[in-house]
Amino acid sequence: MVDPVMTTNIPPHLDMPEEIQALYMEALSVIDLSPRASSALLRLALQNLMPLIGANTGKLDKDIAKLVAEGLQEEIQQALDYCRVIGNNAVHPNELNLDDTPEIAHAMFEMINFIVEEKIAKPKRVKALFEKLPTGAKEAIDKRDKKST
Repeated sequence: MVDPVMTTNIPPHLDMPEEIQALYMEALSVIDLSPRASSALLRLALQNLMPLIGANTGKLDKDIAKLVAEGLQEEIQQALDYCRVIGNNAVHPNELNLDDTPEIAHAMFEMINFIVEEKIAKPKRVKALFEKLPTGAKEAIDKRDKKST
């Protein structure tokens, strides 16, 4: 058993769900000792994040494809695929050796935070602001939207 020594500090997004944050922090605690282990944990965090952002097929590639078909922004798709590919390579090495290039593993933390910002934090902030609109205005918007369907 190894006591993790954390010298890398990339804090999780403030709006990151607790169950994802636990995996994120575990990955952060081992990044300096094993970029591969850290990347594998972040891959698991991403898998667990998918149902929270609208996809739950159980297959990460299919989940991303589902979101893309629904109009997912290209930047978010690229962040998802980056984490998927790097995480997969951590478990099944192909072309990338994460021990030779730990900066690739470090970037996964940024990508996970980016995904949380775009798919959880921003919608949460917009909804909170929208809820502050007067009731009459929200009813008029709802009426308008029901007309258009």
